[in-house]
Amino acid sequence: MKTYTAIIEKCPDTNLYVGYIPGFPGAHSQAETLDELNRNLKEVIGMLLEDGEPESESRFVGTQVLTVA
Repeated sequence: MKTYTAIIEKCPDTNLYVGYIPGFPGAHSQAETLDELNRNLKEVIGMLLEDGEPESESRFVGTQVLTVA
């Protein structure tokens, strides 16, 4: 069992949640609810893994909060 970190945003134009897995080519989806997005991302990852473990384009490190005056 593998764990992936998803980045999730909400599109102001469509009001949909949009998620992607950093460094995992093709691992992205959108949905009306967070639960639906979670299911969609799991399905996409499952389909992508059918072709074997992908080579990561990058490695997720974390997030930072920046203060700009």
